[in-house]
Amino acid sequence: MPEPASKPAPSTLRIAIAGVSGYAGGELARLLLRHPRLQSATPLLLGRMGEPEAVPTALTHLHPQLSGIGPANELRVLPFTWQQLQRQSIDIIFLATPHEQSRAWAPQAIAHGMRVIDLSGAWRLQQEHNRAVYKLEDTDPVLAAELQREAVYGSPELHAPAIRNARLVANPGCYATSILLALAPLVRSGLLDLDHGIVCDSKSGASGAGKALVPNNLFMHAADNLSAYAVFGHRHTGELLEQLGLSSEQFQFTPHLLPIPRGILSTIYVRLRQPSRPEEIQAVLERFYAAAPLVRLRPSPQLPQIQHVARTNFCDLGFHLGPDGRKMVVVSCLDNLLKGAASQAVENMNLMAGWKQSEGLQ
Repeated sequence: MPEPASKPAPSTLRIAIAGVSGYAGGELARLLLRHPRLQSATPLLLGRMGEPEAVPTALTHLHPQLSGIGPANELRVLPFTWQQLQRQSIDIIFLATPHEQSRAWAPQAIAHGMRVIDLSGAWRLQQEHNRAVYKLEDTDPVLAAELQREAVYGSPELHAPAIRNARLVANPGCYATSILLALAPLVRSGLLDLDHGIVCDSKSGASGAGKALVPNNLFMHAADNLSAYAVFGHRHTGELLEQLGLSSEQFQFTPHLLPIPRGILSTIYVRLRQPSRPEEIQAVLERFYAAAPLVRLRPSPQLPQIQHVARTNFCDLGFHLGPDGRKMVVVSCLDNLLKGAASQAVENMNLMAGWKQSEGLQ
């Protein structure tokens, strides 16, 4: 059936970033300042907490690495106000804000006629028992429930058609992105013995926890160290179960902190229902990602490495099949601040605008 006719894609959009001071917010600013569609419409840069008395801050004071990129040297990060957004007729707002703030601001942004791409976990989870990990409280529970049902999980490789027409896109978590892209083709094709279980061993650089002063992320703990954390309780587990259609009995995810600034490597252990050959698995992955510009497949038995994806917008996937043709290890690598956050959010913006998915990212 042909797709319904759509409106012509706009040549540009008015964009705002709330929470530009964070790591992901800074990467968003860098990508959008270089985006070819936004050269005539500089993004509006806003703070996080909505303090109208705060003094505007130079973008390059917060992020010196952006100096010299387009108009970055002249840009100021302004206090967040709805009046500021309305004056500039913002079309899409990125919320690079804490979960509680995104939960409160997304309904207000939509009420003001904006579309929202939220980088927090506030809107990712449809099932209340999974969402409970964020301890969110809604001032208008009825409205929040309506928007939650409407929210689209923003994985471009899995939900591009829904993202195009969405008012509220919930950008996936960084760990979740690395694992979903590795497992979705295998789960959807019915290749996996799900009763045998799936084990995901994931390792992330310290920037994954944001700028908050968390003792375990300090140099004295993280340097020359490798540590597991949030065992049986990481907040990305719920979105993985929902998106893959798995039960908690079929799936185990354990994250680890690497002593590096950025990057994620997920090693995933699965068992196939029937013996297979490497070329059969490779063909499944190639078909699934034939139209995915930011997923790169390694030919088996080559496996991805963090050094090959750090500071890029790609997710690299590879696998190694055991001698029995059933045991298999899948490895997924990405930059947690880019494909795990900011560049995936830009992919979603591109889809929502009717532009090429990878525009400004390759």
